[in-house]
Amino acid sequence: MFLSHLRNALGVRGVKRVTLHERMTALRRIAIVTVEKGTPRTEIWRALAGASSFKADCGKICIAVNEDIDPDNSDAILWAVAFRMDPSTDLQVLNYRSPGHGPEREHEADREDATLLMDATMKEDLPPLALPKQEYMERARKVWEELGLPKLRPQSPWFSSPAGADWPPQWDAAAKRAASGRYLENGRVSEKQRRKGLKPETRFRPDNKK
Repeated sequence: MFLSHLRNALGVRGVKRVTLHERMTALRRIAIVTVEKGTPRTEIWRALAGASSFKADCGKICIAVNEDIDPDNSDAILWAVAFRMDPSTDLQVLNYRSPGHGPEREHEADREDATLLMDATMKEDLPPLALPKQEYMERARKVWEELGLPKLRPQSPWFSSPAGADWPPQWDAAAKRAASGRYLENGRVSEKQRRKGLKPETRFRPDNKK
């Protein structure tokens, strides 16, 4: 109920969900704001500011992510922070926050705290996670279970979803070759695309888009 009130109170277009981290942080310190892909940056920052100020004891650290990131999976959140957040433009520190309830540091009893806001959303169309598509992972799980191997405990995300992502058709063709045992052909295709005289990290696309 509290989370639905918080989401409604933000009143920001594009906000789909607000999640509070509980383990060891007692549902107070860390808030994850899930927004639709393409939400204007102004709205993302409004949502982060609103989540951080909704209650005095909540939202010390607020992170905005897109819907492809599971807000209950800290690994997924850290992945978004690592690859979608530029500290020079996507991070804000707001001073003058009450430290609230929590472990006390005796030598800093009167110290004020601060708020950290992070925009870890996609700023452009990006490739999906470097994982096989769901159809291949489902097939692999079936084979695994048929062989009687130890029980699997998949954690989200355990497959890639190309929907809405920058996913050229050449990748689907390469996956089909690999799954049918023709993986060596993929190596030959890559070899034909080698070029001399390029600088490291030169942008390359198999579909020739710049």
